[in-house]
Amino acid sequence: MKRFIETIKNIYKIEDLRTRIAYTIGIILLYRLGSFVVLPGVDPAMLSALQQQASSGLLGLLNMFSGGAFSNASIFALGIMPYISASIVVQLLGMAIPYFQRLQKEGESGRKKINQITRWLTVIILIFQSPAYIANLVINLPPEAIYPFDPTTTSHSIFSFFGISSIIMLTAGSMFIMWLGEKITDKGIGNGISLIIMIGIIARLPFALFAEFISRLEEQGGGLIIFIVEIIVLVGVILLTILLVQGTRRIPVQYAKRVVGNKQYGGVRQYIPLKVNAAGVMPIIFAQAIMFLPLTIAQYSQSEALTGFASAFTNYTGFWYNFTFFIMIVAFTYFYTAITVNPNQMADDMKKNGGFIPGIKPGKKTAEFIDNVMSRITFPGSIFLGLVAIMPAFVGIAGVSQQFAGFYGGTSLLILVGVVLDTLDQINSHLLMRHYDGLTKSGRIKGRSG
Repeated sequence: MKRFIETIKNIYKIEDLRTRIAYTIGIILLYRLGSFVVLPGVDPAMLSALQQQASSGLLGLLNMFSGGAFSNASIFALGIMPYISASIVVQLLGMAIPYFQRLQKEGESGRKKINQITRWLTVIILIFQSPAYIANLVINLPPEAIYPFDPTTTSHSIFSFFGISSIIMLTAGSMFIMWLGEKITDKGIGNGISLIIMIGIIARLPFALFAEFISRLEEQGGGLIIFIVEIIVLVGVILLTILLVQGTRRIPVQYAKRVVGNKQYGGVRQYIPLKVNAAGVMPIIFAQAIMFLPLTIAQYSQSEALTGFASAFTNYTGFWYNFTFFIMIVAFTYFYTAITVNPNQMADDMKKNGGFIPGIKPGKKTAEFIDNVMSRITFPGSIFLGLVAIMPAFVGIAGVSQQFAGFYGGTSLLILVGVVLDTLDQINSHLLMRHYDGLTKSGRIKGRSG
């Protein structure tokens, strides 16, 4: 406790860090305020049907990501997920289209062009998702809950003035959230998009925890004991997830001795840490974004066959949803690891600096060795990541409410653990750069950006 208080004092002493944290808190408060601003033309007192619909299933997960804005019919109802979906598409295009591959190699200028393309693609996705949300709103709310600006008009379709104006507001709301995330990255403590997703998830935790506690108290025969067991299991899952995020396999690298003038360099052994989960939380975010597609398509379709297909893949505890989700996470883990870890580049860097892996020839053989090691450690990492992702389904079957079950794994838990560790790592770096003690005794906290 004494060390923690001393760290808080050190943070306050660093003006730049203090300003960044205050700026980030201000942006977060603005985001949370916007999640309660209801769309003009919607009666906030009659949203019980929408809140009931968003209390479970895939819509419940989407509501969690938006911090409750979805069930509030807020201007931020669609949250940041359209931007995540656009980012997925752009990264996939970078694997297949030479133009995007060239942009990725152009450094800062290429990154700016990719970001601009991602923004425009986000707008295109919102043009499709916003009408779907309004259509769902019109279907699930009673007619008197939605009133146009002109009281004499009775049309509540997406082509009415209410529908068109709401589509524009939803699109602008999501783009504004994206802008807030970029501002946190530039002027705050970093990882703005991931931090906004995490804040939305944390905002739902107190409600879910309190609701689960009340429901267990109302039970007869040891309901409180069951609740304590649930908390113990949750803590265990969190600890296992931290091990997954921080787990590494170290490869020894020997540096050859070389003499320059009267000084001797090299001759030391170091280690390259290869993460068991090098892809971080991105595979589960990618897979989750794709799993939202059947829900969007079903809202536009009147076909019973398509609606039935979509319902099978939107059943949060169903077999096909979780099986598909698991397979996609494993596949995306390998995919994202392949584009973030470059064995050839690592081998070239070692060779240029006079380093080599003992028993392995420098160059191509070193790259092959690193690639083989990454393949071996990525497999168990991807399996465990997939199991963590579908854990809420098993917990839900065991009797835990779906709202609270979402925190036992899945995207929510991985984002919480990954982003919290990475945020602490950002603060820790500022402290160490100014010769203050870090947040841990070792001075290192390893996290993963979202």
